[in-house]
Amino acid sequence: MTRSVLADPMRSALACWVAMIACGASGFAAAAAPAAPPVAAADFVVRDATVYTESPAGVLQHTDVWVRGGSIAGVGHALAVPAGAEVIDAHGRPLTPGLFGGLSDVGIDEVSEEPDTLDSMQNAKAPAWDQQWRPEFDVTAAYNPRSVFVPVTRIEGVTWTVLAPSSGDAIIGGQGAAVTLDGRFGAVLDGSASLFVQLGHDGAKRAGGTRAAESMLLDQAISEARGHTPPGPGSLLHAAGRDTLARYLGGGRVLFQVERAADILRAVDFARRNGMHPVIVGGDEAWVVAHELAAAGVPVILNPLDDLPEDFDRLAATLDNAARLHQAGVRIAFTSGDTQYARIIRQLAGNAVAHGLPWDAALAAITSTPADIFGVGTIRGRIAIGRSADVVLWSGDPLEVTTLADRVWIDGRAIELRSRQTELRDRYLGRLKSR
Repeated sequence: MTRSVLADPMRSALACWVAMIACGASGFAAAAAPAAPPVAAADFVVRDATVYTESPAGVLQHTDVWVRGGSIAGVGHALAVPAGAEVIDAHGRPLTPGLFGGLSDVGIDEVSEEPDTLDSMQNAKAPAWDQQWRPEFDVTAAYNPRSVFVPVTRIEGVTWTVLAPSSGDAIIGGQGAAVTLDGRFGAVLDGSASLFVQLGHDGAKRAGGTRAAESMLLDQAISEARGHTPPGPGSLLHAAGRDTLARYLGGGRVLFQVERAADILRAVDFARRNGMHPVIVGGDEAWVVAHELAAAGVPVILNPLDDLPEDFDRLAATLDNAARLHQAGVRIAFTSGDTQYARIIRQLAGNAVAHGLPWDAALAAITSTPADIFGVGTIRGRIAIGRSADVVLWSGDPLEVTTLADRVWIDGRAIELRSRQTELRDRYLGRLKSR
């Protein structure tokens, strides 16, 4: 089928156009069938798999995994098949935990050129010093499990993601959290709430053009949250905002979007002084301060394909950023930075391997490590007894772009491998074959 399309330039062009629509490159994606609701969890056994447990057990060859009631009930060789359980013969194929989709707007932004479908950002349209910042803004309240991007993303083995607010006009963008992608309405995962802060050059633009004002305004917001500065005409925070920010001062998870090495260390110091658990997002120059990050126990969520000095904050960007951070002992996770490409997270991991990151570390960066970073590692991100059965059976090496997700389960529920992309493929390639 592929050869017949590629042999004819006009048919190839049509196929590319169809693929663009399927990926959400145009407003046509909004017409896609919504995500199907989750089916009930069923008992099953995956037989004779190569199991990447992401636990101290490591990689287990010719191993069975038994799932009961949505959780993993057994991992071992030649497990007895419970009565009524489905048996899936893996024939040695890889079985991994469900993948992390990075920081995304899956389910809160639909069509980038249609404002009515965008729920990730609020715009104040005022100078930073005249704004009322809203850290209490929580994008999970807008999550739509029936979004077209949910099946498009999970068909690639991605079973969860973290919803991230866009900064808008404020340095503090608001809150986000992890959500499961099985189509349920109550999708937010407990313990994953996070505050998002924009620093560096982009944050400075929101603070009047200087990093000094950025630091000044953040210190003012902290003072207000601690009750040291009484509310008044120049206040940055509403009462709800003060309460929200105060909660993160007692050990809350705060994600700092920052690229330049000096700004990264400044963010870590700010978090330390204010009792926050910092996570660096972006970090194109993080490798420069890798040893400092490792010593402070600060993880980095990065796009391993970022290698260009797009601005003066990223002059030291390099394709081996992930490898250098890992070698220094920094925990890393991957994100694409674009909702449309949350589904290609394993391609990012594969590219990191091509530039020096060990294969097992790359898999961890899209499974167990982000689960630990966002506080869901005791439930997800690993294949072990008692964990949620978020698992994927692959046709081959999961970090190869030619590999497909043969079966996907979220909390033990089988996910239908159907999306807007597959519908368009079946419709238009079927017509091309008939010509």
